[in-house]
Amino acid sequence: MTFSDQLDQYIRSRATLIHLITREEPRALGELKRYCEKNKRNAISWDVADGFIWITTSKNPLVTAVDPITALETIETVRKEEHTLFILRDFHELWGNAQVKRKLRSVAEKLKQTRSSMVIISPAAQVPDELQNSLVSLELELPSFADIEAVLNHLLETPGVSSELSPLGKEKMIQAALGLTADQAQRVFARAIIRDGKLTHKDIELVTAEKKQIIRESEALEFYSALETADNIGGLDNLKNWLKLREKAFSNEAKSYGLPSPKGIALIGIPGTGKSLTAKMIAGLWQLPLLRLDMGALFGSLVGESEERTRRAIKLAETIAPCILWIDEMEKGLSQDGGDSGTSSRVFGSILTWMQEKTAPVFMVATANDISRMPAELMRKGRFDEIFFLDLPTLEERKEIVTVHLNKRNRLPVEYDIQTLAEASEGYVGSEIEQAIIDAMYIGFNDGMRNFTTDDILKSIKTQVPLSISQKETIHYLRSWLHEGRALSASYPEKETAETLSVKLNP
Repeated sequence: MTFSDQLDQYIRSRATLIHLITREEPRALGELKRYCEKNKRNAISWDVADGFIWITTSKNPLVTAVDPITALETIETVRKEEHTLFILRDFHELWGNAQVKRKLRSVAEKLKQTRSSMVIISPAAQVPDELQNSLVSLELELPSFADIEAVLNHLLETPGVSSELSPLGKEKMIQAALGLTADQAQRVFARAIIRDGKLTHKDIELVTAEKKQIIRESEALEFYSALETADNIGGLDNLKNWLKLREKAFSNEAKSYGLPSPKGIALIGIPGTGKSLTAKMIAGLWQLPLLRLDMGALFGSLVGESEERTRRAIKLAETIAPCILWIDEMEKGLSQDGGDSGTSSRVFGSILTWMQEKTAPVFMVATANDISRMPAELMRKGRFDEIFFLDLPTLEERKEIVTVHLNKRNRLPVEYDIQTLAEASEGYVGSEIEQAIIDAMYIGFNDGMRNFTTDDILKSIKTQVPLSISQKETIHYLRSWLHEGRALSASYPEKETAETLSVKLNP
């Protein structure tokens, strides 16, 4: 249902006080004006600076009203046969005034005998308790693909502006701008045009970079470019195969086949095993935008602020969809200790409800280290498609991890004894193996800038105390999740050699 359809339903059902939630006031005014012109209604706006202003065309004079009470008294005198939409701007700033709230409720009640309504444009969803039963809320969603396309087409009609974008390039340009407001999209496109007077495929990167900055300013979300690949992560073959099987899950072919969009996965396990890197790898593998939700940034000091930030973050993710929504160390933001007047519970409840009922193609990746703090209702089937456990890497995985990090530092793996390094790093996680290689590089660098060797890496490995030893009890507890069958291993079982098997059979 379009915004115009929803608005029409409310007005025709005699809703006299409509709370329009949006941060795009100019766009909201444009939508309201088009609706009124189409349905032959008058549209008048009021604010504390300019008083009453005609939004639709009219030659009739307007009463001067510089304060909200006078404005409401004027609205109260509207004739029964008139079809007028009164648009109140910045009125949410006056909700702390008891007299204004009382008058607003009274006017809303009297307008039920007329064909007129009031619309309050506000960026926040919170309303005073006294007004809860007097109003209905309507949200103006962020611009759709068609809306952004209209903004781009309007700019391209400007004299002197040209475009070298192919139809596919134009589609990618618009897709890159999804999640921005109409004004933000227009500014980004204009900036791209100003660089050389035309739009090219190179400008898609500029739009993406600009969106990354704008989303970062949204308080709780951070945009990541899809740069990591499966080759950048050693091991985890079971998880990788699961992901590759769903690589085209968001395509039109999958939709026409009848496949539902995957919901998401939970990655739990030992710190340093590549959970965060895996989230980035999924975005690269599927070529989808990656949004990181900062759970700590959701919580604000004002009443209702945390719930509002959560709502905005979810809406933004749905607008950019299909995308990956990554919640890192989720357990840290979902404390259920009751020490914050229930704010955590409400935020947690909002996220749970959305996870269960979402229809937008948003694939959720939640990572966690401390399983004991993860609420049971979050981990049940239905919230995620699968729960993967990232265990200590096997011998073969340690070989891959060593190879990946040597390649990343422009060293030839064939010049190193990979087998010996993998055997020596038993019980080490990927981040610890990486650090051993970095420490070895420092040894070589400070020894006449020579190339570091296998012996340097072995020396660095021996000086480390891995988590599997320093936090033996914690690691044992974490691994019990896998052994008890409460999660699926992200890796395939370690292949047993004939010698290992002989020891097991003849202890």
